[in-house]
Amino acid sequence: MTAAARRFLFLQGPHGPFFDRLGAMLRAAGATTWRVAFNRGDERFWRDRATLLPYPGPAEDWPAALRGILADKRITDLVLYGDTRPIHAEAVQIARSLGLTVHVFEEGYLRPYWITYERGGSNGYSRLMEMPIAAMRKALEQSEMDMPDAPARWGDMRQHVFYGALYHFYVMFLNHRYTGFRPHRGVGVAREFALHLKRLLLMPLHGLERFAASQRIRLGGFPYHLVLMQLEHDASFRMHGPFATMTEFIDTCLQGFARGAPRHHHLVFKAHPLEDGRSTVVADLRRLATLYGVTGRVHFVRGGKLAGLLNQARSAVTVNSTAAQQVLWRGLPLKVFGAAVYSKPEFVSTQPLPEFFARPRRPDGRAYRDYRHYLLETSQVPGGFYSARGRRHALRQVVDMMLIPEDPYDALISGAASPRQQLRVVQ
Repeated sequence: MTAAARRFLFLQGPHGPFFDRLGAMLRAAGATTWRVAFNRGDERFWRDRATLLPYPGPAEDWPAALRGILADKRITDLVLYGDTRPIHAEAVQIARSLGLTVHVFEEGYLRPYWITYERGGSNGYSRLMEMPIAAMRKALEQSEMDMPDAPARWGDMRQHVFYGALYHFYVMFLNHRYTGFRPHRGVGVAREFALHLKRLLLMPLHGLERFAASQRIRLGGFPYHLVLMQLEHDASFRMHGPFATMTEFIDTCLQGFARGAPRHHHLVFKAHPLEDGRSTVVADLRRLATLYGVTGRVHFVRGGKLAGLLNQARSAVTVNSTAAQQVLWRGLPLKVFGAAVYSKPEFVSTQPLPEFFARPRRPDGRAYRDYRHYLLETSQVPGGFYSARGRRHALRQVVDMMLIPEDPYDALISGAASPRQQLRVVQ
């Protein structure tokens, strides 16, 4: 199909202008684009008002409305960020039933230097879930490239928080047109805006707190294991993991640590960089550490960079955080509780948690290097969603990836494309 014959429908994207810039570049290639706005925040970040399709209706009417849009606009491709929020999950099912191509963006599996682009699904719905290492190695035979190095840092954390606060400001104060909108997360829009704004204002204070906590661990001289925490409202945590709350995960980790870890070992809980205080993590840690008799051996680090903590850690535990890729890259033992694209038997420990803390088994480093190389040749695109520099870098490659017939994984086998190569656009 030529680019001129492609008609893209965008749903919700990352906070900020990434989808707007992506749509503009697709139009420059000859395609037609439309954008559904579910609230004022979506509308604010789409400049082409002629192709904006406001949806003010209730959630229960969305499937029928979507079918009407797909037919009326003769849509061939659906584009969205994350595939588990209800409006997206329903849209993916409908698009598949109609034979449309579904383009899914997600935070990078190898973040923070890359974003993820897949077709059909991401995270627990990704094709990677069923793909063995042997198949990846065979596909890499088609590539003559060495493993790509990490690109320059995009430095987009502040932009991420800023755009999140701005988005929720528009939804909270200027959303009168969208009477049927309901947020897909568990807190209201006003609370969401307040949390983003509070986090933005407290960034300097949190930086000092993080530095002090990291210094206590670094200078403590004790062996420690690392717990990679996630956002409780994160789709991967909720949809592809066994815990309903972060408190349940903390309880499991502390109980296993108390039963299995040597008495001179410590446990460090590393918060997600975007943790905004909506959960009671710190209070839960104190209460449960006392309950299991490990007070004084448990530490909490609020956000920040992971590398410094990982460099001296003995092992790591997570539900399914993408940060676990950094653990595996260093050859550290890893225990995973949920479904994750990297949860391969070659990498992830199957030991019970107390045994894992006592004598953790190391991953197969060679297999992981092949796995990482495969991701960098396929679905991982250098760049970011939030900083202008990161967007420019990603858009230089991902538009061509969207326009070729094959998805990133099949493209490697056919030799048609790689995120690190010049991609051939079908005209």
